[in-house]
Formats: sequence, C-alpha cells, structure tokens
Amino acid sequence: MITLDDLKPAQGSTRKSKKFGRGRASGHGKTSCRGANGEGQRAGRSSKRGFEGGQMPSYRQMPKLKGFKIINKIVYAQMNVSALEKLDLAEVTLESLKEAKKVHSSSQGLRIMGNGELKKAVTVKANYFTPSAKEKIEAAGGKAELV
Repeated sequence: MITLDDLKPAQGSTRKSKKFGRGRASGHGKTSCRGANGEGQRAGRSSKRGFEGGQMPSYRQMPKLKGFKIINKIVYAQMNVSALEKLDLAEVTLESLKEAKKVHSSSQGLRIMGNGELKKAVTVKANYFTPSAKEKIEAAGGKAELV
C-alpha cells in the first residue's frame, strides 16, 4: 500500500537552493550575488512591471494605436457607370476587368456606382450596385446581376 511518505519527486526534478551570504569560500559571499552598490543591492527592493532601470520603457516608446485593423478585409474595386460606357465588353465581371487592367489585380470584389450615363446594353456581374447604377444599367437594356 502506498502512503504519503512514499511519494518523492522525480529524479533530477529538484535541486537545493543556493545559499547566499555564507562567506567568500561559498562563491556567494560578500555582496551575495547582488552586485556592488545601487538600489538592486538594498533589501526590500522590487521594481514595478515594465521597469527598465530608469530607461524609458519600451511600452512608452511605442506610439499609441488608434482604432483597429480588420483582419479579413475584402478589397473592392469601384467603378462608375460612366466607365462602363467606355469599355468594349459585352459582359463585365471582376475577372474581365482584371484582364483588361482596368482594376487592380488584388481586388476581391466589384462595386458599381451610379455616376455618369450608359447608352449601350451591358451585362454586369458585381458584388454591389447602387440603386441609381442598377436603374441606369437596366434602362439601357442591360442586366445587373449580383454575384
């Protein structure tokens, strides 16, 4: 039967604590491993969290962050109806605009705004249409499809 007296820590998991201030022969005599002079040598010394010996702490050197950053932000390419008029495309999608180099290659979505006029019928596939843009595309005989 095992009793509390039989319990021991694992071999090598514990070691004796250093004995400070026991004379020069111990290797921890005189200043007892505290250095020469200064506040660190005195009894009762404890520095507050983040204290760097009087140097300006790193958390105070850094600028304060304002607001926050959206990690999974979707970057939309924006295009006006007037720009659709200038394109020679029957079907306007994000991929076709990237191939024509009319939007940035890092764009992940397409938003159509209602500024300008449209006279030709165009099928537009986008993530968002303003109400006026949808009206203008459909009035010209085209289609406004949400992707």
